[in-house]
Amino acid sequence: MTVTAPAPAPVRSPLPDGLAGSTVVILGGTSGLGLAAGRLLHGLGARVVLSGRDKDRLDGAVASLQGGERPEDVLGGTADAADEDAVRAVFDLVDRVDHVLVTAGGFTGAGPLGGLTSASVAAAYDTRVWGALATARVAAERLPAGGSITLTSGILTLRPVSGTSGVVAAVGAVETLAPALAVEFAPRRLRVNTIRYGSFDTPLLRGARGLDSDEAVRVAGEGTPLGRFGTAEEAAAAAVFLIANPYITGQVITVDGGQSLV
Repeated sequence: MTVTAPAPAPVRSPLPDGLAGSTVVILGGTSGLGLAAGRLLHGLGARVVLSGRDKDRLDGAVASLQGGERPEDVLGGTADAADEDAVRAVFDLVDRVDHVLVTAGGFTGAGPLGGLTSASVAAAYDTRVWGALATARVAAERLPAGGSITLTSGILTLRPVSGTSGVVAAVGAVETLAPALAVEFAPRRLRVNTIRYGSFDTPLLRGARGLDSDEAVRVAGEGTPLGRFGTAEEAAAAAVFLIANPYITGQVITVDGGQSLV
């Protein structure tokens, strides 16, 4: 019996404008880098499906992108990334999905080791690890050859600080998924990558560090190698790069403005 090898991954432009006409689902797309990625992708001509747990924030995010051209190419669906059925319902909003970006996360599981519980650590894994795996399972049902899944982690895996062991355990686990899923999905010609982010000026950072003004953010960022925190758009541009380039898979890339060097 002759076994026919699957066709090679399709060749297309590796430049961002090659994403025009594609459909990208963004889980965690209601603010910060997820929303910024949606804005960049929509500007490149892609159809964008935003998703988040909070309906009011989701409605606001969708409305902010629909205010320009092609409002019909911006959709939204409420879902927790760890709820596989809810994620599947988001995918069902469109006839096809080409790429998936998972930015859902947060600081669930933070705190001194002595204060951690099995429930708090399980919540961190549920949000980060199972959320990534559940999304990958749904994506594997839908994505065509050449499609991609982009996950996100953080530089706490390289430079942990006290009181973050629960978070780091979950975030570190996400990083192991890029090569593992890339190998598993290779016969389908699907790509999986993870971006290890540093500190960027997003609502998540401001809330976690108690930065209540632009001036506070400016001062807090002065000690970084580039003298400031990155913008949400600069963070999102890295995701666009990975989604656009059809020959990158199984990688964890660091985008932190050199913060992991100091």
